[in-house]
Amino acid sequence: MDLNSVAEELYTLHPTQFVGARTARVEEALATGKAALAAQIAALKRPTLSSWASNLLVHSEPKQTARLLRLGEGLRQAHQEHARTQLRRLHRQQHTLVAALSEQARLLAAEAGHPIGQATQRKVEQTLQAALADPAAAEKWASGRLVRALTPPVGFSTATGALNETSARSAAAPGRTRAGKPPPEPEHPGVKTDRRVQRDAEAAEQRARQREEEHDQARAEVECAETALRDLEERATELAQQLHATVELRRRMRNDLDQARRRAAQTEHAAQQARHAAEAARARAGRSASRGTQRRSGSEVVA
Repeated sequence: MDLNSVAEELYTLHPTQFVGARTARVEEALATGKAALAAQIAALKRPTLSSWASNLLVHSEPKQTARLLRLGEGLRQAHQEHARTQLRRLHRQQHTLVAALSEQARLLAAEAGHPIGQATQRKVEQTLQAALADPAAAEKWASGRLVRALTPPVGFSTATGALNETSARSAAAPGRTRAGKPPPEPEHPGVKTDRRVQRDAEAAEQRARQREEEHDQARAEVECAETALRDLEERATELAQQLHATVELRRRMRNDLDQARRRAAQTEHAAQQARHAAEAARARAGRSASRGTQRRSGSEVVA
């Protein structure tokens, strides 16, 4: 048993099963004298529902995981180089792949016996978008030990899977100015208003997703508490049965002890009577022998 194998096992378990399995592995490591490993296992944190689904995806689909990592590298490079033609092509691949992988994560969760809702699936999509946009996020996602959903950086759309065109134009504008071309005309006030409204809408959507994730997590905690309560009730029933069996065994042992004591008393009385009878018989035998000796002695004198 090592940390990697234990982590792979734990992070593919539903969050309601995580703590119990982690405790069992800690105890197993301690029982084999691996205190350092036990400490590492104990430090592993329970994932959220969306993170669990993301971990399932990584462990179950290694080829698709590698494909998304390669696509992320290409997207980031094309974005830095402002390669618009390549960006449009990669954006289409991004949209298709993210949709396919988030759906696969949903199917894997259902196959594991714990279907996820739309809010959780959106969190999986958001994590995939973050892995495409940020190499550090990609590394966390690809580890298969995700604990919380990842968030893509500003300018990376989680809804359509495309880079924010406005951000791309803003990044390209300084280059045109340095090349001697006239700067873009000032934007109309209405455009700024529209952008502010769009940002407000995106912020509201983000808050809604966060609340939905919190709700999903709360439901998972309820399920975890219910499972723990059922385990305790089963343990209480088992202990009650053991106690009943112990009480019954004690009753039988007391009966056996009482019977043994009665037999001991009876045999003691019988033994005493037998001993008295034996002593009386010996006494009679002694007296009889004495009289016989006296008679033989008298006969010899007369003769």
